[in-house]
Amino acid sequence: MQHQQAQVSWRDDRVPVSDRFDDPYYSIQDGVEETRHTFLGGNGLPARFGGAFRVAELGFGTGLNFLVTLQAWVAAGSPGTLHYTSFEAFPMAAADMARALEAFADLPGRDLLAEAWADGRFPAAIGGATLDLRLGDARTALPEWEGQADAWFLDGFAPARNPELWEPALMAEVARHTAPGGTLATYTAAGHVRRTLDAAGFDITRQPGYGRKRHMTTGVLR
Repeated sequence: MQHQQAQVSWRDDRVPVSDRFDDPYYSIQDGVEETRHTFLGGNGLPARFGGAFRVAELGFGTGLNFLVTLQAWVAAGSPGTLHYTSFEAFPMAAADMARALEAFADLPGRDLLAEAWADGRFPAAIGGATLDLRLGDARTALPEWEGQADAWFLDGFAPARNPELWEPALMAEVARHTAPGGTLATYTAAGHVRRTLDAAGFDITRQPGYGRKRHMTTGVLR
């Protein structure tokens, strides 16, 4: 992976924090439950699984969202396939990712993800799902992507710290790469993000957030 690597510090010796964005990669309270509440629940999953279901994500981070989604897909026993595409500008070092995922031994595919990540082999078949990782600035990589998503996980760092991942042009690309009736979810409820997503073509709803987050955002493509 010949990309600028993420520089990581550790909070309580267990939660990775981005040095660049001064923001943790997942909830200090419970990263798995945060993903289930925000990204699965926010997109109506796993109830919508079936067929060739496609998830796309801005911000792969530790891979926790992917693993939690894979666990839900396996548990649902839905017929069909799961395709997961993620865009990441600053990939974690393999050792940092392995350390970040140490606490999540019960998530299927964790070790396979670590192996694929260390080898840089993508797309990769992991636990019956296909993971496609697109490295580089999403503002360049997403317009070049030919796919569409049934559900988007918008998981960049906080808009105040990572504004480039919430720009109107990029959100318009998210809409352009969303299938009819497709959805999105994000932990942020910042007013300018909700307005940008609305302008991009989504019907936006503010929902209760996870843990200390009072609100989050969901959307359905108009």
